[in-house]
Amino acid sequence: MVRITRRLLGLVTLAAPVAARAQAWPDRPVRLVVPYSAGGVADTIARILQARVAEHLGQSFLIDNRTGASGAIGAAAVHAAPADGHTLLFEGATFATLPEVRRDLPFDYGAAFVPVVQVTTQPYIIGIRAGFPATDLAGFVAEAKRRPNEVTYGTPGVAHIGHFMGEALQLAAGIRLEHVPFRGGADVARELAAGRIDAGIISYSSLRPAVERGATLIASTAGQRQASLPQIPVIAETFPGYDMSSWTGVFAPAGTPEVAMQRMAQAMRAALADPEARRRLEAAGADAVESDPAAFAAVIRRDRETARRIVAATGLRVG
Repeated sequence: MVRITRRLLGLVTLAAPVAARAQAWPDRPVRLVVPYSAGGVADTIARILQARVAEHLGQSFLIDNRTGASGAIGAAAVHAAPADGHTLLFEGATFATLPEVRRDLPFDYGAAFVPVVQVTTQPYIIGIRAGFPATDLAGFVAEAKRRPNEVTYGTPGVAHIGHFMGEALQLAAGIRLEHVPFRGGADVARELAAGRIDAGIISYSSLRPAVERGATLIASTAGQRQASLPQIPVIAETFPGYDMSSWTGVFAPAGTPEVAMQRMAQAMRAALADPEARRRLEAAGADAVESDPAAFAAVIRRDRETARRIVAATGLRVG
């Protein structure tokens, strides 16, 4: 027989409201922290899905841009929030690359967050400014060889996945470029459009304003041409074996109730199933992904291993 002591009864009494709150999730607006500037790929994708997710959650679904430090500032804000499912992180492949070079991060990404659901996958595109003395990847590489460490390229931050893509291109092509970090893809596109950097490695959706100002899209980082962007050649056509893409996904602070994470994943998948949302994602150069947490975790492990190999080959270190 189990004796029901006052202490045990108290624990049961305290646990009941906590369990009830978890089952009722969400009981207030849900905040999705996007750690990059408005207009970048992560922000664009989040806003395409925002209304549909809110509809399925039955609560407001708020986008909160917290920029800086290649996503680390936004991640820190989510890490510091209560692990109740009402504050979540929307990250890309930089979630896998950043910890490989930033030894000064205040927390362990792998221990601090739990992958909830992968949302999209998308390559990045190399765009070059109007007036650059080349119009294709071969010409770009030739110019970089002629002027080592002088041709500049921008990405959404040091140790961002775009930075790693640039490092991988330099290894493949035998060139040295000058990296210029920004706070997000929209900032890269603005500087590219103004001609203040020679190239940018960012998402297709972020590059479009620069294209309207004369920038040229010369190559995709994907292993093969996208069905939605067949006109853009891939780097692998010039340098076989090159294959790097980014993705977006939702993360929760460790300790978040399982029911909250499951319901968030269900709401995101329902939003992705909407034909109009898929059309808008494809127009932005992104493909919707049907994934479970285990498959998402495998993608993150793969990208961390790729990042380790690039770090070993280049000696890249940030902090």
